[in-house]
Amino acid sequence: MDERTRIEEAAAKVLSVCGSAEVGIILGSGLGDYADALTDAVRLPYSEIPGFPRSTVPGHAGMWCCGTLHGKRVVMMQGRFHHYEGYSMKDVTLPVRVMQKIGVKTLIVTNACGGVNLSFEPGDLMVISDVFSLTGQNPLIGPNLDEFGPRFPDMSCAFDRELRALAHACAGEQGFALREGVYAQMTGPCYETPAEIRMLRTLGADAVGMSTVPEVIVARHGGMRVLGISCITNMAAGILDQPLSHAEVTETANRVKGRFRGLLDAVIERMETL
Repeated sequence: MDERTRIEEAAAKVLSVCGSAEVGIILGSGLGDYADALTDAVRLPYSEIPGFPRSTVPGHAGMWCCGTLHGKRVVMMQGRFHHYEGYSMKDVTLPVRVMQKIGVKTLIVTNACGGVNLSFEPGDLMVISDVFSLTGQNPLIGPNLDEFGPRFPDMSCAFDRELRALAHACAGEQGFALREGVYAQMTGPCYETPAEIRMLRTLGADAVGMSTVPEVIVARHGGMRVLGISCITNMAAGILDQPLSHAEVTETANRVKGRFRGLLDAVIERMETL
């Protein structure tokens, strides 16, 4: 099946079951139950969407959820796909293509990641100002889908400045300060070595993870506005004298999910004022 047909068939299924949406949210680790905030929600398992991969990571439910939130039609992905699961970059970004087909104009990407910036602490929330990837992969490699976007999309401002400013304002009104910084993607699934973290800090990274960048590239290729927010769930390798584990990531993400959800709520409610 060619890529266009795959996108069309997946989008047709989503539209027939869940309908259209104007805002898309990819829920990272610990945020899956944010979909409960949707009213009139319709849930569609990934297994029932033609051509969709399956989420294999603990805490990623594998559910496409669409409903209403603060007067807007919002789709939330309970679980994303990762290159380290064995999926191609086309697989990883298929949901973003489907979102574009069903009308999504604004994408919010969230993730759990490791802190590289030595001033960060576990539990901090960080607005992503820019990204880079050391995976050696790009989801736009291959024939360009001209109906979705240009052959050479501009990435000079991948994350919408107004949405970033709104996120900072909402956090301030809620009594806390957001970090802001550069997110670096590595392939995973192993955590980075201390030497790799020193390299990433030298290159200008503030946080590191195993997702997000391909989704942002495809969203920008399709002309979407993008806001990225990371939860710093642990300090990266070599910063603290302790091993890294997914259990720590999950525990921290669960601890701060109330603050994270409150921030997303405020941003979504006020988007129309931009």
